Amino acid sequence: MPELSDLLLLCVAAGFAGWFDAVSGGGGLIQLPALLILLPGASPAQVLATNKVSGICGTTVSAATYTHRVRPDLRTALPMAGFGLVGAALGALCASALPGDLFRPVVLVLLVLVAGYVLRHPTVGEEQVLRFTGRRHHVTAATGGFGIGFYDGIFGPGTGSFLVILLVGVLGYAFLQASAKARIVNLATNLGALLVFVPQGAPLWRTGLLMGACNVAGGWLGAHAAIRRGNRFVRVVFLVVVAGLVVRLGYDVVTG
Repeated sequence: MPELSDLLLLCVAAGFAGWFDAVSGGGGLIQLPALLILLPGASPAQVLATNKVSGICGTTVSAATYTHRVRPDLRTALPMAGFGLVGAALGALCASALPGDLFRPVVLVLLVLVAGYVLRHPTVGEEQVLRFTGRRHHVTAATGGFGIGFYDGIFGPGTGSFLVILLVGVLGYAFLQASAKARIVNLATNLGALLVFVPQGAPLWRTGLLMGACNVAGGWLGAHAAIRRGNRFVRVVFLVVVAGLVVRLGYDVVTG
């Protein structure tokens, strides 16, 4: 258990992370670095697992809020979540074997390309114009969910944002519908990783659950803010989060 002052800082970070995760994803940009800094004696598996314990609390609440208020199409969201869960479990199994540094340059380039695309197309995500129908739509969603789930299990930061990218940029959903589906899938990827981490005894439960309570509050507030303010608000927050991820990952790549 960390010192009280460090625990308070972790709870504040978890609250902000829950808010960003609920709106556009990217809460790991805040929460994971806070855990790394304030729990210097914890192993990588403990940090990742504790991050998932906190994160699944907030994503549960925001997913339930979106499902009740936005009513996303579960025929896409649930199969995508199932494949995401399997991918995350496999990623968590590989977390100790494959270094996160392997993914950073690729993820960085992808984020820059996505940010450029969204900025050059200001109406993207404003309206829902699905690019695929039938089997192709569901196969694309499931494949993307599995790949992003694997990334979440092995590394993590930006998972919610990548889900929004897939749903808006590839499948053609509006930002609000994309955020609703992304929360459901992100809930499943957190669960998939925990199915591996919990039997290993990795989570720091007291720290994770206290952070989780703050993550819940942030997730509830973020989901309601996104629903109330609509697609344009989600788009702006999404671009801010992506910019933060680019800076963070760029720093990691440069410093090695």
